[in-house]
Amino acid sequence: MFCIEQSMLAQDTLAVASQVKHKFKPETLRATMMAVSFPGLGQIYNRKYWKIPVVYIGFGALIYSAGFNGKSYNMYMKAYQDFTDNILTTDSYLKVIPPSVDRNTYDPVFNPTGYNLSIYLQYKNEMLQMVDYYKRYRDLSYIGIAGWYLFSILDANVDASLFNYDISPNLNLTLAPVQMALPGGFTGAGVSVGLKINF
Repeated sequence: MFCIEQSMLAQDTLAVASQVKHKFKPETLRATMMAVSFPGLGQIYNRKYWKIPVVYIGFGALIYSAGFNGKSYNMYMKAYQDFTDNILTTDSYLKVIPPSVDRNTYDPVFNPTGYNLSIYLQYKNEMLQMVDYYKRYRDLSYIGIAGWYLFSILDANVDASLFNYDISPNLNLTLAPVQMALPGGFTGAGVSVGLKINF
């Protein structure tokens, strides 16, 4: 009886097909749209996880640069405005001029009769140069943020396009027969040899 049950079991069981593992192939459009929607998401979709810190370090450095240059620009602009006005209480320029320099030598509002005009003009020009310097690098930082964003989108797009590109050294040349179409719509009458490159 035990042998009969085993044979019945063997007839009732079905062979389970082994699961086929599909090779991941990212879609270029999806990777691009994910990178557009949020920086780094295209790299996650492409399974290039090592690129995510690179993307965010780039954004962090550029945002820090924009913030630092913007803050310095505002400080020097305020100092320049206070330095050139005729109001004694506006003295934010004291933050950018070294405290070791005597205020009587360069401030026409603080010391109208005893200040030195050349020192006054020197500090005025230096402040204006610093205003231009920090404004330029603040604007370049904003352009850099936009450029880095576009670069991360382009990277996700190209990476998805070339994800399954074969870079192995096994490139073959094969010779194969090719059927040629003849005038009148006939095919198969002529056979030629063609050169085919597989990669």
